[in-house]
Amino acid sequence: MKTSLIGVAAAVFLASSAYSADLYQPEPQPIDAPEVTVQEASGWYLRGDVGYSFNKLKGANYFQGSNALLNDFDDASLKDSFSLGAGVGYQVNNYLRTDLTFDYMFKSDFHGRTFGVCGDGDAQPFADCSSSDETSLRAYTLMANAYVDLGTYGYFTPYVGAGIGGAYVKWNNLKNSICDDPYNPGCTTTTHNGKGSWRFAYALMAGATIDVTCNIKADAGYRYRHIEGGDMFGYNNSGGPGYDKGLDSHELRLGARYVFSGCEQPVAYEPPMQPLVYK
Repeated sequence: MKTSLIGVAAAVFLASSAYSADLYQPEPQPIDAPEVTVQEASGWYLRGDVGYSFNKLKGANYFQGSNALLNDFDDASLKDSFSLGAGVGYQVNNYLRTDLTFDYMFKSDFHGRTFGVCGDGDAQPFADCSSSDETSLRAYTLMANAYVDLGTYGYFTPYVGAGIGGAYVKWNNLKNSICDDPYNPGCTTTTHNGKGSWRFAYALMAGATIDVTCNIKADAGYRYRHIEGGDMFGYNNSGGPGYDKGLDSHELRLGARYVFSGCEQPVAYEPPMQPLVYK
């Protein structure tokens, strides 16, 4: 009887050991997962901008009379105007981007005034008189620009930038009117042909980019643009030619950029499932 009980106990122990072995699952070995690297933002983009430009003419002068004296306008002012621009660029990395832009500045009216004398000094004694001058300009600017992004804070990325290039300034015909000549009642108007010329130009920018979607970015900024002086109008009736001394523009701009690779995302690594091991 004792022998039989010992045999039954041994059989139960061996069966329990075998069942436990069948459920044994080894601890998974550590897996060396490949490192996930998130690449810096880069890629081509298109941009468009609209702006309002506060313009300031740095002055204008003209040749007057047979002695060819170069005189300044006593008053020379330029009205504000709107601008429209487009360009193509490349985001080099998270901090640097460059683009090539073309801008059109809509018509800006010019008003000038000069004070002098009328008469010939003999039969017509010299008398004080003045002239009023009216014309307008348009400008086309082509620039290469570079920007430094100063880090992203939420959806906002402030930046600073600079550009260099050329501007084609086209002046319309200038009308010179004298209405207070005591020897010529009424108004006498002389028309001078407007001139156009390419000039050197540069710009300084600051603003912020706002992430609208993964590939659309809004842009709000300020741009200072300087255009060198050049031809303004031609000779007529003992007056001219005339030249402007250049103009400065302070622009408030709104725009958008479409980034072609803005939505690319890295693929996260997922380790494979480990099968159960039965023994």
